[in-house]
Amino acid sequence: MSNALSPSDFRARCEKIRALVLDVDGVMTDGKLTFLPSHQETKTFHVRDGLGIQLVLAAGLHVAVISTRESELVARRCHELGVSVLLQGIQDKVEAVERLRTQLDLTFESMAYVGDDLPDLPAFQRVGLSFAVADAASEVRQAAHVVLRTNGGHGAVRETCERLLKAQGHWNV
Repeated sequence: MSNALSPSDFRARCEKIRALVLDVDGVMTDGKLTFLPSHQETKTFHVRDGLGIQLVLAAGLHVAVISTRESELVARRCHELGVSVLLQGIQDKVEAVERLRTQLDLTFESMAYVGDDLPDLPAFQRVGLSFAVADAASEVRQAAHVVLRTNGGHGAVRETCERLLKAQGHWNV
């Protein structure tokens, strides 16, 4: 059963959004993990996603990043973009969303979440607006309010940011 929204319902939900919560692997990246012999790893982030995040922040919304893994690269990317809310090593994403709601003094209805895999499903059920990247697990696409046209790590965050800001009337580009 799909949770897809009509254009008017999408717009109405977007108007209430005050925070965008992003998963990392499979959303901000393509989900591939590359381990180097030196015990380091690499991640690739899409530059357009970064600008989208900065535009959301400039519009006065919060951006939070949640990851089940710990990565200095993710911390560096968030710092570069001005994202001050980063939760890493998180196994329970619902607990993290609840913590963010309290920390940022929000309602669940005022939070949007972008995910790609099964650990994101419980968070989808809490927030006011859920987005699945195009290449998300089928269960995640089915549960999402919006299935993006773009794959994770290839501009899906930017697509989310544009759609959200346009619906809120903040796309001043």
